[in-house]
Amino acid sequence: MGEPIEWPTSDVLSHRTAATPDRTGVVDVATDREWTYREFDSVVSGLAARLERLVEMDSDSQRRVGLLASTRPEIFSTLFACWRLGYTVVPLDTQLTSNELATRLDRIDPALLVCEGGTEETALTTATCPVVSLDTPADERVESLQPRKPNGGEPEEIARWHRGDTAVVMFTSGTTGQPKGVRLTLGNLVASATGSAFRLGVSRGDRWLDCLPAYHMGGLAPAVRCSLYGTTLVVQQTFEADRVADTLASYGVTVVSLVPTQLKRLLDNDWTPAEPLETVLLGGAPASTDLLDRALEAGVPVYPTYGMTETASQVTTATPADAAAYPGTVGQPLVTTTVTVVAGDGTRVEAGETGELVVDGPTVTPGYLDDATTERAFGEFGLHTGDVGYRDEDGRLWVLGRADDTIITGGENVHPSEVESVLCDHPAVTDAAVVGLADEEWGERIGALVVADEVTTTDIESFARERLADYKVPKTLSLTSALPRTASGTVDRDSVRTRLE
Repeated sequence: MGEPIEWPTSDVLSHRTAATPDRTGVVDVATDREWTYREFDSVVSGLAARLERLVEMDSDSQRRVGLLASTRPEIFSTLFACWRLGYTVVPLDTQLTSNELATRLDRIDPALLVCEGGTEETALTTATCPVVSLDTPADERVESLQPRKPNGGEPEEIARWHRGDTAVVMFTSGTTGQPKGVRLTLGNLVASATGSAFRLGVSRGDRWLDCLPAYHMGGLAPAVRCSLYGTTLVVQQTFEADRVADTLASYGVTVVSLVPTQLKRLLDNDWTPAEPLETVLLGGAPASTDLLDRALEAGVPVYPTYGMTETASQVTTATPADAAAYPGTVGQPLVTTTVTVVAGDGTRVEAGETGELVVDGPTVTPGYLDDATTERAFGEFGLHTGDVGYRDEDGRLWVLGRADDTIITGGENVHPSEVESVLCDHPAVTDAAVVGLADEEWGERIGALVVADEVTTTDIESFARERLADYKVPKTLSLTSALPRTASGTVDRDSVRTRLE
């Protein structure tokens, strides 16, 4: 007997098109255009043929292509075209400055950089490799990827993939330090899609709205998942609460990925979910208990999620029922994913005890761009996340925050999320961020930046003092209209600290 065929053997879109070519694959909200999988596959083949002619990938090349473009159908057709040729894709933040982009390009050494009209100038002034555009170029040095004829042809050679091949490199959106380049294999992406399907469920008529940046897993994953499931990807380039609310209703969307800030903006607009909507996958940043309560009261089918770039998206996900019954939980691990809570010495702790979260399973990255970072990140139980939390007897997880966010004041450890949760229980407070501030007497003191209306800092402090030990009560407290956040919706704690100082 011969060896069994390893699946997938090519880009996942090829497999899907062969299975169900006439299903609706992609819908573009901006133009109201639809493509069947057969039609979208033809677009991808034409792009692959054009890419093949535009760039030479020698045997010594990293075979990496940078994508500096917003969420739009063309970025996903380019993604699949690159995979059809066996290239590794590196989605890049479109909001980066030239210096920030240069640092990332230096680390990935791409053979080609794909831009769009809005990023062409930054790409040209930064890249040392050829630059091509999804749009009509403004500069003659930039080639266009737009097809010159309706049928763009076929690439000369279709790449054969193995599950261990690196499909994408994603840069983490860390709030401190240099973002790390995370290698994700084809196997990681498929395992993540499989685990998600078992937790969320999949129906043939599902339509997944993608309105998150494609340079984050929350914006990239739906394209891979819809292709695997044979469902429809609905693409909306930017998030605006009123327009997204209209899209959710008028396009029959059944699944949408959101970060907490986006969900809050929808609820603030008095949004009521339409009947087809079955799943709001909420991740990218911790969601407050108040926000989840508001969502559940409004009938939003919210699935609070804990995930990472390093795990190709979800690690754990709670159902709406669990979110209501066990406030603050992010649910149990997805199938084949293991979460271990460990103490400072690396030993496993019991249920209910707090420690660092360590993740293992087929969704976990094989490592980072540099070996030293990889070696530091992995241990006996898998990938050390740097996140602190605990589990109950049934495996439900609560995430308290980053290990390096822990505040040590007068020898006492304080997790910011605990204080933030209490502050957000105040009826006038809608959001809060807690950080440690340097203090000569206590080492660190608790600082809090609070979003609230018609209340004084004295009122909030009195409220907190009735509910927290004295050393946990904020000693520095300031009001603001909105918390500073990163592009993925995570609170930018460095900016919070700077404001408070």
